[in-house]
Amino acid sequence: MKMVKMDKETNGSGIGFTGLLTIVFIVLKLCNVITWSWLWVLSTLWISCIIIIILIILNIFVGD
Repeated sequence: MKMVKMDKETNGSGIGFTGLLTIVFIVLKLCNVITWSWLWVLSTLWISCIIIIILIILNIFVGD
């Protein structure tokens, strides 16, 4: 049986869910559809960063 090598690589460098959600919230805020403060409009960014930092800390202290 002959093996066929696939030359396509996917590196996942797209915008992602949180990036898209942040853009949607910013557009809605600028169009006055939502009246949230900018803290909550940009919350998808800082909540994601907090989760990543927590996971890194857990990996350092609990990881093998």
